[in-house]
Amino acid sequence: MPETMRAVEIREPGGPEVLALSNRPVPQPAQGEILIRVAWAGVNRPDALQRAGSYKAPPGASDLPGLEAAGEVAAVGAGVSNWSVGDAVCALLPGGGYAEYVTTPAAHALSIPTDMGLREAACLPETFFTVWSNVFERGGLAAGERFLVHGGSSGIGTTAIQLANLFGARVFATAGSPEKCSACTKLGAERAINYREEDFVEVLRGEGGADLILDMVGGDYLPRNVRALADDGRLVQIAFLKGPKVELNFAQVMLRRLTITGSTLRPQSDLAKARIASSLREKVWPLLDAGSIAPVMDSEFPLDKADQAHARMESSGHVGKIVLRVV
Repeated sequence: MPETMRAVEIREPGGPEVLALSNRPVPQPAQGEILIRVAWAGVNRPDALQRAGSYKAPPGASDLPGLEAAGEVAAVGAGVSNWSVGDAVCALLPGGGYAEYVTTPAAHALSIPTDMGLREAACLPETFFTVWSNVFERGGLAAGERFLVHGGSSGIGTTAIQLANLFGARVFATAGSPEKCSACTKLGAERAINYREEDFVEVLRGEGGADLILDMVGGDYLPRNVRALADDGRLVQIAFLKGPKVELNFAQVMLRRLTITGSTLRPQSDLAKARIASSLREKVWPLLDAGSIAPVMDSEFPLDKADQAHARMESSGHVGKIVLRVV
């Protein structure tokens, strides 16, 4: 095993241009961890937020961006018995995925679904951990309920549409162009709402209101989400592209018995993430193995073009996932 590796680091807070290829020591797996030789790494919004200086890595995590990857187990730490050197895995990472090698808790790794390549598998962890834990565990989505996901053409959105549809919900999505709306309906959305031309509140109220909304926009969407909910509806907040502060009439929350909740994935404990991985392994991975669901792929870039990958993501022109080719 080499002593050093190629990695993309953040020189200073800023735009995509601050991402730079560098050489770093190959990390060593601690107790309970595995070392992955990375083949592909997923690109996600939190990576861009970290690059911009608005989302710090948690204590003990790598300062390198990258929250998901797929590759081959290169070494195992003490106490690891469920993975062996040479196993193909995809994994949720505390950071460090934009590199040739990365360590992560062994319990956060999952097998590569049947007939799926490492490129596609690198797109699974961050989105599937996020969607499963927020839509189904925290949000409690049930068959027959009306589910609205904002940003339906994003990696989170395309995953949420497919999973909610498979589990019997009526799926609605917002997107910003006819092409993106078409992509949402092809994935299983009953109705895709072009937010530039239609009011999602009116559409959902016309259907009886949303039983569950998954939102990553925030800002002025918060009071609109409350109006779009059915009585006893739930709003799950996972990000704030428009900001976290807004004036909200909580009388509506009380009178209509609404639930507002939310979470972020990265700061959660290793145990909490391991529990999500276990639930995915039991309830979702069989669907992936059967080919009933698959990640929607947008584009790929070599590791040394990570700046272009970030520019693509921040242009909001993509549909589905963007990946970095590491090997």
